[in-house]
Amino acid sequence: MIDIILTIITFSMMLIIFKYFELFKVNNLQAIIVNYFTAGFLAIALDNNQSEISLTKVLNADYIPQAFVIGVLFIITFNLVAYGTQKIGIAITTVANKMSMIIPVLAGLFLFNEDKDLIKIAGVLLAVFAIYYSSTKNGKLSFDKKYLLIIILIFIGQGLADSTLKWAQEKTLNESNNGTFFASTFIIAALMGSLFLIYETIKGQHKFKLKNILWGIILGIPNYFTLYFFVKALSSDVFQSSQIFPIVNMGVIIITAISGIILFKEQLSRSNWLGILLAVVAISLITFTKEIMQIFY
Repeated sequence: MIDIILTIITFSMMLIIFKYFELFKVNNLQAIIVNYFTAGFLAIALDNNQSEISLTKVLNADYIPQAFVIGVLFIITFNLVAYGTQKIGIAITTVANKMSMIIPVLAGLFLFNEDKDLIKIAGVLLAVFAIYYSSTKNGKLSFDKKYLLIIILIFIGQGLADSTLKWAQEKTLNESNNGTFFASTFIIAALMGSLFLIYETIKGQHKFKLKNILWGIILGIPNYFTLYFFVKALSSDVFQSSQIFPIVNMGVIIITAISGIILFKEQLSRSNWLGILLAVVAISLITFTKEIMQIFY
């Protein structure tokens, strides 16, 4: 459980840092690329098996296909989220991003044959409503239908990234190669992002500033630890992935909502409070599925 809590805390820290990006006019693309390089180098520095690291071994490792897929999806999805936030709005983009948990939950239930308890499924369905209401101001979403493809791509991209991470944890990862897997994933994302940056720089759309690098480094630290603790949580024998994904999402909703009130003086609507309440209930149902089942059966 401690790894889930730490995942929620570090993930929430990332979202809070993104809020400061907006306040300090940080260039998202530049900072996110620096962030991925920072997280990648941090993974190498903290790896307990550094003597095992060599480029040849890494390129021939069993996890490289998954690391490549996740790294590419990380940078593409992030750019889609940034674009969606600007063109569609943060509420709809957030809903699409967080609703993507449905994909890894279904993967856990049907690909990895995890328990299909009615209480857990009810909790997951309740989590969907929690995401919706916590992310909207009046419980309604409206957007230009020409951006529907962006919403779908965010939903699919984040969902596939999370599902691939679960697949890697299940099939190829262990204590000896976790560090190089993390490093490979982050550096692949950074290199792919660099291609975007080079293209936009050639077009004259970017000017490099020191603050973008500094904020990227700040973001990269919790980014590394989020993935580190998340993989540890997925490896736990206590909870299944179909429980972990919604618990993390709901926990992040609660922490960021409280942080928004304290740090940024944000005002929550009635639908937001309803979403937070539903999130608490959903976490309880998903976390204590076995205990609740014992009461009724």
